Amino acid sequence: MTMYNFLECKVDQYMVRQPRALSPAVTLRELEALFEELDFNGFPVVENGKLAGFVTKFDFLKAFAFTTQQLVPHYDELMQLPVSKVMTTAVVHVTPDQPLTRALELMLETRARSFPVLNGARDLVGIISRQDIMRALNDATQTSRTAKT
Repeated sequence: MTMYNFLECKVDQYMVRQPRALSPAVTLRELEALFEELDFNGFPVVENGKLAGFVTKFDFLKAFAFTTQQLVPHYDELMQLPVSKVMTTAVVHVTPDQPLTRALELMLETRARSFPVLNGARDLVGIISRQDIMRALNDATQTSRTAKT
């Protein structure tokens, strides 16, 4: 019965509400400091109250990739770039009323660590991460174990 409890869970039960969001103007230097301080894998980027993109550690690292046009990136110049230059704009998201099983399915398909949660007006209302889904699985297991004893 454990997994049946998980099947009933919705994104809004486990999402982090009012997640830390960034402005598109935040620099890569500031982003690096936030990654260090908060140990998040990514941040939603919000402009005028709407989701403009999502920036992850992977996006950050891509800015420093060696290419045939630029063999040695200019570190100081790159660190001044705004996150809007490196963020992902085609963002996969979920809605608060979706089952957690759908969020899990999307994470497995895309190998993403987290997704922004958008309401019907496409406002950022939360973020759901792998850890949140793991917590839901644990809660479902604990509920089932408690009911048996």
